[in-house]
Amino acid sequence: MKIAPITLFVYNRIWHTQKTIESLQKNLFAKESDLYVYSDGPFRKEDETKVISVREYIKSISGFKKVTLIPRKTNLGLSLSLIDGITEIVNRHQRIIVLEDDMVSSPYFLKFINEALEHYKNEEKIISIHGYIYPVRATLPETFFLKGADCWGWATWKRGWDQFEPNGETLLAEIRKRGLEREFDFQGAYPYTKMLEEQIKGKNDSWAIRWYASAFLNDKLTLYPGRSLIRNIGTDASGTHSGDTRIYDTDLFDKPIEISKIPIVESNFARKEIETYMKGAKPDFLGRVKGRLFSLFQ
Repeated sequence: MKIAPITLFVYNRIWHTQKTIESLQKNLFAKESDLYVYSDGPFRKEDETKVISVREYIKSISGFKKVTLIPRKTNLGLSLSLIDGITEIVNRHQRIIVLEDDMVSSPYFLKFINEALEHYKNEEKIISIHGYIYPVRATLPETFFLKGADCWGWATWKRGWDQFEPNGETLLAEIRKRGLEREFDFQGAYPYTKMLEEQIKGKNDSWAIRWYASAFLNDKLTLYPGRSLIRNIGTDASGTHSGDTRIYDTDLFDKPIEISKIPIVESNFARKEIETYMKGAKPDFLGRVKGRLFSLFQ
Protein backbone atom coordinates (compact mmCIF):
# COMPACT_ATOMS: atom_id res chain seq x y z
CA MET A 1 0.00 0.00 0.00
CA LYS A 2 1.21 3.46 -0.91
CA ILE A 3 1.51 5.68 2.17
CA ALA A 4 0.36 9.25 1.60
CA PRO A 5 2.45 12.17 2.83
CA ILE A 6 1.08 14.19 5.74
CA THR A 7 0.96 17.94 5.21
CA LEU A 8 0.60 20.01 8.37
CA PHE A 9 -0.06 23.77 8.43
CA VAL A 10 1.17 25.67 11.49
CA TYR A 11 1.51 29.23 12.67
CA ASN A 12 2.22 30.43 16.21
CA ARG A 13 0.48 28.00 18.60
CA ILE A 14 3.21 25.86 20.12
CA TRP A 15 1.02 23.91 22.58
CA HIS A 16 -1.57 23.01 19.95
CA THR A 17 1.15 22.04 17.48
CA GLN A 18 2.83 19.80 20.05
CA LYS A 19 -0.41 18.00 20.84
CA THR A 20 -1.09 17.50 17.13
CA ILE A 21 2.40 16.07 16.54
CA GLU A 22 2.41 13.91 19.65
CA SER A 23 -0.84 12.24 18.65
CA LEU A 24 0.45 11.67 15.11
CA GLN A 25 3.61 10.06 16.46
CA LYS A 26 1.43 7.43 18.17
CA ASN A 27 -0.30 6.55 14.90
CA LEU A 28 0.15 3.34 13.02
CA PHE A 29 2.05 4.19 9.80
CA ALA A 30 3.64 7.32 11.31
CA LYS A 31 7.13 5.89 10.85
CA GLU A 32 6.36 5.12 7.21
CA SER A 33 4.97 8.62 6.55
CA ASP A 34 6.70 11.70 5.16
CA LEU A 35 5.66 14.81 7.09
CA TYR A 36 5.68 18.22 5.42
CA VAL A 37 5.14 21.19 7.72
CA TYR A 38 4.22 24.57 6.23
CA SER A 39 4.95 27.38 8.67
CA ASP A 40 3.37 30.70 7.73
CA GLY A 41 5.36 33.88 8.33
CA PRO A 42 4.40 36.26 11.16
CA PHE A 43 1.51 38.62 10.45
CA ARG A 44 2.49 40.95 13.28
CA LYS A 45 5.89 41.67 14.76
CA GLU A 46 4.72 40.42 18.14
CA ASP A 47 4.08 36.99 16.54
CA GLU A 48 7.70 36.52 15.43
CA THR A 49 8.91 34.86 18.65
CA LYS A 50 6.00 32.41 18.68
CA VAL A 51 6.47 31.52 15.02
CA ILE A 52 10.19 30.89 15.60
CA SER A 53 9.37 28.75 18.65
CA VAL A 54 7.03 26.55 16.58
CA ARG A 55 9.67 26.19 13.85
CA GLU A 56 12.37 25.19 16.33
CA TYR A 57 10.04 22.58 17.76
CA ILE A 58 9.32 21.15 14.30
CA LYS A 59 13.06 20.83 13.67
CA SER A 60 13.37 18.68 16.81
CA ILE A 61 10.65 16.11 16.14
CA SER A 62 11.14 12.50 15.08
CA GLY A 63 8.96 9.45 14.64
CA PHE A 64 8.26 9.91 10.93
CA LYS A 65 10.00 8.65 7.81
CA LYS A 66 11.16 12.19 7.04
CA VAL A 67 10.24 15.64 8.33
CA THR A 68 10.45 18.63 5.98
CA LEU A 69 9.85 22.16 7.27
CA ILE A 70 8.75 24.76 4.72
CA PRO A 71 9.08 28.18 6.42
CA ARG A 72 7.22 30.98 4.70
CA LYS A 73 9.20 34.24 4.52
CA THR A 74 6.02 36.30 4.59
CA ASN A 75 2.53 35.84 5.96
CA LEU A 76 0.33 34.32 3.28
CA GLY A 77 -2.64 33.76 5.55
CA LEU A 78 -4.17 30.34 6.19
CA SER A 79 -6.20 30.17 2.99
CA LEU A 80 -3.45 31.00 0.49
CA SER A 81 -0.81 29.06 2.44
CA LEU A 82 -2.98 25.97 2.54
CA ILE A 83 -4.10 26.08 -1.09
CA ASP A 84 -0.52 26.59 -2.26
CA GLY A 85 0.88 23.87 0.00
CA ILE A 86 -1.73 21.26 -0.88
CA THR A 87 -1.27 21.93 -4.58
CA GLU A 88 2.50 21.57 -4.31
CA ILE A 89 2.47 18.31 -2.35
CA VAL A 90 -0.41 16.58 -4.13
CA ASN A 91 1.13 17.35 -7.52
CA ARG A 92 4.37 15.78 -6.32
CA HIS A 93 2.94 12.70 -4.58
CA GLN A 94 -0.51 12.25 -6.24
CA ARG A 95 -2.20 11.90 -2.84
CA ILE A 96 -2.11 13.86 0.40
CA ILE A 97 -3.26 13.91 4.03
CA VAL A 98 -4.02 17.41 5.33
CA LEU A 99 -4.00 18.61 8.94
CA GLU A 100 -3.89 21.95 10.71
CA ASP A 101 -2.08 22.64 13.97
CA ASP A 102 -5.02 21.95 16.29
CA MET A 103 -6.14 18.48 15.26
CA VAL A 104 -5.45 15.63 17.67
CA SER A 105 -5.75 12.25 16.01
CA SER A 106 -6.65 8.76 17.08
CA PRO A 107 -3.82 6.20 16.77
CA TYR A 108 -5.87 4.72 13.91
CA PHE A 109 -6.37 7.92 11.92
CA LEU A 110 -3.50 7.34 9.47
CA LYS A 111 -4.51 3.70 9.06
CA PHE A 112 -8.08 4.62 8.15
CA ILE A 113 -7.03 7.42 5.80
CA ASN A 114 -4.35 5.45 3.97
CA GLU A 115 -6.46 2.32 3.59
CA ALA A 116 -9.37 4.37 2.27
CA LEU A 117 -7.13 6.29 -0.14
CA GLU A 118 -5.88 2.99 -1.52
CA HIS A 119 -9.29 1.30 -1.58
CA TYR A 120 -11.02 4.14 -3.45
CA LYS A 121 -8.13 5.41 -5.55
CA ASN A 122 -9.88 4.55 -8.83
CA GLU A 123 -13.39 5.62 -7.82
CA GLU A 124 -13.91 8.93 -9.60
CA LYS A 125 -17.12 9.58 -7.67
CA ILE A 126 -15.18 9.88 -4.42
CA ILE A 127 -13.26 13.13 -3.96
CA SER A 128 -11.86 12.79 -0.44
CA ILE A 129 -11.61 10.96 2.88
CA HIS A 130 -12.42 12.66 6.18
CA GLY A 131 -11.41 11.80 9.74
CA TYR A 132 -13.76 13.87 11.91
CA ILE A 133 -17.45 13.30 12.47
CA TYR A 134 -19.86 15.36 14.57
CA PRO A 135 -21.01 14.05 17.96
CA VAL A 136 -24.48 13.08 16.76
CA ARG A 137 -26.74 11.05 19.03
CA ALA A 138 -27.41 8.16 16.69
CA THR A 139 -25.04 5.32 15.95
CA LEU A 140 -23.73 5.89 12.45
CA PRO A 141 -22.55 3.22 10.01
CA GLU A 142 -18.92 2.11 10.23
CA THR A 143 -18.23 4.21 7.13
CA PHE A 144 -20.54 6.24 4.90
CA PHE A 145 -20.56 8.90 2.20
CA LEU A 146 -21.77 12.49 2.17
CA LYS A 147 -21.96 14.81 -0.82
CA GLY A 148 -19.30 17.53 -0.81
CA ALA A 149 -16.02 17.76 1.07
CA ASP A 150 -14.82 18.64 4.57
CA CYS A 151 -11.74 20.03 6.26
CA TRP A 152 -10.84 18.53 9.67
CA GLY A 153 -8.26 15.82 9.12
CA TRP A 154 -8.81 14.85 5.51
CA ALA A 155 -7.14 13.44 2.44
CA THR A 156 -7.49 13.43 -1.31
CA TRP A 157 -5.81 12.47 -4.55
CA LYS A 158 -4.53 14.78 -7.28
CA ARG A 159 -7.64 13.95 -9.31
CA GLY A 160 -9.72 15.17 -6.36
CA TRP A 161 -7.84 18.39 -5.70
CA ASP A 162 -7.94 19.15 -9.42
CA GLN A 163 -11.68 19.74 -8.88
CA PHE A 164 -10.97 22.66 -6.53
CA GLU A 165 -12.31 25.98 -7.82
CA PRO A 166 -10.73 28.95 -6.00
CA ASN A 167 -13.13 31.54 -7.44
CA GLY A 168 -16.03 31.94 -5.03
CA GLU A 169 -18.06 34.00 -7.48
CA THR A 170 -17.97 31.19 -10.03
CA LEU A 171 -19.13 28.70 -7.41
CA LEU A 172 -21.95 30.86 -6.06
CA ALA A 173 -23.24 31.68 -9.54
CA GLU A 174 -23.46 27.98 -10.38
CA ILE A 175 -25.23 27.13 -7.11
CA ARG A 176 -27.82 29.80 -7.79
CA LYS A 177 -28.17 28.86 -11.45
CA ARG A 178 -29.06 25.29 -10.46
CA GLY A 179 -31.25 26.34 -7.52
CA LEU A 180 -29.18 24.35 -5.05
CA GLU A 181 -28.99 26.83 -2.17
CA ARG A 182 -31.16 24.83 0.24
CA GLU A 183 -29.40 21.53 -0.43
CA PHE A 184 -26.04 23.30 -0.16
CA ASP A 185 -27.17 24.65 3.23
CA PHE A 186 -28.03 21.15 4.51
CA GLN A 187 -31.76 21.86 4.15
CA GLY A 188 -31.41 25.12 6.01
CA ALA A 189 -29.42 23.65 8.91
CA TYR A 190 -26.52 26.05 8.34
CA PRO A 191 -26.09 29.06 5.98
CA TYR A 192 -23.24 27.85 3.82
CA THR A 193 -24.48 30.01 0.95
CA LYS A 194 -24.11 33.09 3.13
CA MET A 195 -20.61 32.00 4.11
CA LEU A 196 -19.69 31.75 0.44
CA GLU A 197 -21.20 35.19 -0.18
CA GLU A 198 -19.10 36.59 2.65
CA GLN A 199 -15.96 34.95 1.27
CA ILE A 200 -16.60 36.72 -2.02
CA LYS A 201 -17.06 40.06 -0.19
CA GLY A 202 -13.81 39.55 1.70
CA LYS A 203 -15.55 39.15 5.07
CA ASN A 204 -13.86 35.78 5.52
CA ASP A 205 -10.96 34.07 3.78
CA SER A 206 -12.31 30.55 3.86
CA TRP A 207 -10.63 28.06 1.54
CA ALA A 208 -12.84 25.26 2.88
CA ILE A 209 -16.18 26.74 1.81
CA ARG A 210 -14.76 26.76 -1.71
CA TRP A 211 -13.52 23.18 -1.35
CA TYR A 212 -16.96 22.07 -0.13
CA ALA A 213 -18.71 23.96 -2.93
CA SER A 214 -16.34 22.59 -5.57
CA ALA A 215 -17.02 19.00 -4.53
CA PHE A 216 -20.75 19.64 -4.10
CA LEU A 217 -21.19 21.12 -7.57
CA ASN A 218 -19.28 18.25 -9.14
CA ASP A 219 -21.59 15.79 -7.34
CA LYS A 220 -18.65 14.17 -5.55
CA LEU A 221 -18.70 12.18 -2.31
CA THR A 222 -16.50 12.12 0.78
CA LEU A 223 -16.01 9.03 2.93
CA TYR A 224 -16.51 9.48 6.70
CA PRO A 225 -15.94 7.19 9.67
CA GLY A 226 -18.90 6.43 11.90
CA ARG A 227 -16.80 7.37 14.94
CA SER A 228 -14.45 10.33 15.02
CA LEU A 229 -10.72 9.85 14.52
CA ILE A 230 -10.02 13.57 14.93
CA ARG A 231 -10.65 15.95 17.81
CA ASN A 232 -10.19 19.67 17.26
CA ILE A 233 -8.53 21.41 20.20
CA GLY A 234 -8.39 24.81 18.54
CA THR A 235 -11.93 26.08 19.11
CA ASP A 236 -10.71 27.85 22.26
CA ALA A 237 -10.25 31.35 20.78
CA SER A 238 -6.51 30.70 20.46
CA GLY A 239 -6.48 30.73 16.66
CA THR A 240 -6.66 33.59 14.21
CA HIS A 241 -9.95 32.33 12.78
CA SER A 242 -11.47 30.34 15.64
CA GLY A 243 -14.09 31.15 18.21
CA ASP A 244 -14.51 29.66 21.68
CA THR A 245 -16.94 26.76 21.65
CA ARG A 246 -17.21 23.16 22.83
CA ILE A 247 -20.04 21.98 20.59
CA TYR A 248 -17.64 20.04 18.37
CA ASP A 249 -15.95 18.12 21.18
CA THR A 250 -15.96 14.42 20.58
CA ASP A 251 -14.16 11.42 22.00
CA LEU A 252 -11.51 9.89 19.80
CA PHE A 253 -12.32 6.38 18.68
CA ASP A 254 -9.53 4.09 19.90
CA LYS A 255 -10.17 1.15 17.58
CA PRO A 256 -9.58 0.66 13.85
CA ILE A 257 -12.31 1.65 11.42
CA GLU A 258 -12.93 -1.13 8.90
CA ILE A 259 -12.87 -0.20 5.22
CA SER A 260 -15.35 -2.42 3.46
CA LYS A 261 -17.35 -2.41 0.26
CA ILE A 262 -20.38 -0.16 0.66
CA PRO A 263 -22.68 1.45 -1.92
CA ILE A 264 -21.07 4.56 -3.39
CA VAL A 265 -24.03 6.81 -2.67
CA GLU A 266 -24.75 9.45 -0.06
CA SER A 267 -26.08 8.08 3.23
CA ASN A 268 -29.51 9.64 3.75
CA PHE A 269 -29.51 8.44 7.35
CA ALA A 270 -26.17 10.07 8.20
CA ARG A 271 -27.11 13.27 6.39
CA LYS A 272 -30.37 13.63 8.32
CA GLU A 273 -28.63 12.95 11.63
CA ILE A 274 -26.07 15.67 10.87
CA GLU A 275 -28.81 18.06 9.78
CA THR A 276 -30.57 17.45 13.10
CA TYR A 277 -27.34 18.04 15.00
CA MET A 278 -26.63 21.29 13.13
CA LYS A 279 -30.14 22.61 13.71
CA GLY A 280 -29.87 21.88 17.43
CA ALA A 281 -26.49 23.60 17.63
CA LYS A 282 -27.41 26.55 15.40
CA PRO A 283 -27.72 29.21 18.15
CA ASP A 284 -24.21 28.32 19.30
CA PHE A 285 -22.98 28.21 15.71
CA LEU A 286 -24.22 31.69 14.96
CA GLY A 287 -23.49 33.31 18.29
CA ARG A 288 -20.14 31.89 19.32
CA VAL A 289 -18.28 30.80 16.21
CA LYS A 290 -18.28 33.96 14.15
CA GLY A 291 -16.04 33.70 11.11
CA ARG A 292 -16.04 29.89 10.93
CA LEU A 293 -18.09 27.50 8.87
CA PHE A 294 -18.98 24.65 11.22
CA SER A 295 -16.15 26.40 13.03
CA LEU A 296 -14.25 24.15 10.65
CA PHE A 297 -14.28 26.30 7.58
CA GLN A 298 -11.34 28.71 7.48
